[in-house]
Amino acid sequence: MLELNVLNETDKLEAVILGIADSPGPPPSVEEAYDPKSKEFIKKGAYPKEADMVAEMSAVAEVLERYGVKVYRPELLENVNQIFSRDIAFVIGNQLVVANVVKDRAQEKRAISGLLAQIDPKCITELPGEVRIEGGDVMPWNGKIFMGYSEEEDFAKYKVARTNRAGVDFIREKFPDWEVHAFELEKSDDDPRRNALHLDCCFQPFGRDMAVIFPGGFKHGRDADFLIDFFGKDKVIEIDREEMYNMASNFFSISPEVVISERGLTRLNEALRARGLTVEEVPYAEIAKQEGLLRCSTLPLRRIKV
Repeated sequence: MLELNVLNETDKLEAVILGIADSPGPPPSVEEAYDPKSKEFIKKGAYPKEADMVAEMSAVAEVLERYGVKVYRPELLENVNQIFSRDIAFVIGNQLVVANVVKDRAQEKRAISGLLAQIDPKCITELPGEVRIEGGDVMPWNGKIFMGYSEEEDFAKYKVARTNRAGVDFIREKFPDWEVHAFELEKSDDDPRRNALHLDCCFQPFGRDMAVIFPGGFKHGRDADFLIDFFGKDKVIEIDREEMYNMASNFFSISPEVVISERGLTRLNEALRARGLTVEEVPYAEIAKQEGLLRCSTLPLRRIKV
């Protein structure tokens, strides 16, 4: 059996599902794209090429394996974009929650069915149809769960609204021993600089007690203030709108001491090193054109406290 354990974002990683970039299919049309950053690069004729994305993901796999992480990959589905494994499921404690993703991506869940078969069925949670959650909006953090979501008005309006109020309520009921804090996110189907696709596009904890945040990604300033107060202003790296657009909050922690980050995020990487972290830099700028980066591409299954 495949054992699950995820209590936070940064404990030492033992097992993870890393997405795959093989056979993503032809570039979508603007109408087929379901995020504004993809639309931008489709219009520019600069949508990422399969070979470049495969090379970027291989670089991540090499780093993970070098740190002794067991790396699982989804089953290949021809002509399906399977890069962003975080959104199709997520783990809290010893429970893997199978997400209800946007309709365009529902088939991606088939690709991890073989892995799910290795998990005790009592540790797998399926969501009711009205409950919508994607894993990029869910962050366990030592007894607390931070969630990004949209209230009904925005959820019905925006294609980029991925987690609804019913999703927040479901997580509260399913995990009564966890304290859930939910934050409405800024959404735009057309402007990637005004869109926080998921919570991890504007916020992420790192180390043992620190965080990166873009306050402008939250619909209500009080929510960003809450997180800054929770971690402490001296423990927070604030990023600006352009850094958010370049996915600066979407790095990935291998442990409290080590993160993987995109090599072009110079200021962020220097700031992380200044706080004592080892930053493993990888090329990931092509994949970032689809409004996702390293956290989006990884689904942690097991972390251990060290």
